[in-house]
Amino acid sequence: MRYAIVIEQAEGNFSAYAPDLPGCVATGGTLAEVEAEMREAIAFHIDGLREDGLPIPPGLSQVEYLEVA
Repeated sequence: MRYAIVIEQAEGNFSAYAPDLPGCVATGGTLAEVEAEMREAIAFHIDGLREDGLPIPPGLSQVEYLEVA
């Protein structure tokens, strides 16, 4: 499966969330760390959904960058 994540720079670290997986968040001191933490968080989130017999949401969100003059 493939999920879009949003990474935001905070004051002293980075935070991330997956729009298609409400409540699935992670933080890290570096970009690489927050990405690794999000991989673990997504896997943990999906495992929890499976254990609870809930459907796994598809990764429908898309990411685009727009240039603004």
